[in-house]
Amino acid sequence: MTPKLTAAVICIMCALIFYTVGVWMEHIRKELMIKHAVLFIIGLIFDSTGTYLMSKIQGVAGQGAFLSVHALTGYIAILLMVIHAVWAVVTLVKGNERQKAVFHKFSVFVWGVWLIPFVIGMVMGMR
Repeated sequence: MTPKLTAAVICIMCALIFYTVGVWMEHIRKELMIKHAVLFIIGLIFDSTGTYLMSKIQGVAGQGAFLSVHALTGYIAILLMVIHAVWAVVTLVKGNERQKAVFHKFSVFVWGVWLIPFVIGMVMGMR
């Protein structure tokens, strides 16, 4: 494994840890808190970094993966993670108690979508 690929994998694994912990802590608590939003943002940063590194590796390999299922679902997941993080911050800033109480449903949805490219990437890496 190249150093760049190793860094990308570590970033994606950190994204899995931070995002999963944030989503499930919030889901179990059934109320959005600042620490959950911080974990979402850290997970997003790691995922974006890992995705960037992998896109650079893929670009070097010249395999044109931009439109692959893995890449497409990955970009959709990142977009949803951005929406999720922004919505979390806005909800916390506004102090909307109703939004804080139902936010966890969206969190689990986004996490589930995020798992799709994660699993595809694992399967691709095992080949």
